[in-house]
Amino acid sequence: VQLQASGGGLVQAGGSLRVSCKEPRVILSVFRDTDMGWYRQAPGNERELVAITTASGVTKYADSVKGRFTISRDNARKAVSLQMSGLKPDDTAVYYCNAKRGTITLWGQGTQVTVSS
Repeated sequence: VQLQASGGGLVQAGGSLRVSCKEPRVILSVFRDTDMGWYRQAPGNERELVAITTASGVTKYADSVKGRFTISRDNARKAVSLQMSGLKPDDTAVYYCNAKRGTITLWGQGTQVTVSS
């Protein structure tokens, strides 16, 4: 598995969780040139973009998570994290780490986030 995801779990509405992802086998210079992101997929729904952080340092968020989620990358650790606060039941989904560089797209194994009301 090239992308290793961790974190997630069960939390009450209004709580916080963090999911992290690392790509330990990639060369550092290659990771720096990689756009990293988080997607999520709820049962019965299509996979949707949550947040991305590009190699140039640009971050983008889905409207539904703006102001509540923060994506950050640590190039030295070849890792990206998503800090989620103010969680809502609608945030319940499997969260997938994503890496894009050139024509290559990688996905992590997915980690479950469940928000109870």
